[in-house]
Amino acid sequence: MTGVKVRDDESFEKALRRFNKFCEKTGILTDIKKHQHFEKPSEAKKRKMAAAKRKTRRAKFMQDR
Repeated sequence: MTGVKVRDDESFEKALRRFNKFCEKTGILTDIKKHQHFEKPSEAKKRKMAAAKRKTRRAKFMQDR
């Protein structure tokens, strides 16, 4: 369970901001979004292949600059 301890001199808003940064840093939100809907293995493979194509295309573009 993720949590932050509120310090004596800390406001609720600051503690909430610190909690949100912690969650973002650990990747909890992206993991939750990824697991909200089931993704078939074939869809995951297509998504990963498309990302790899974009990455290589971008790398080639940056190299040619």
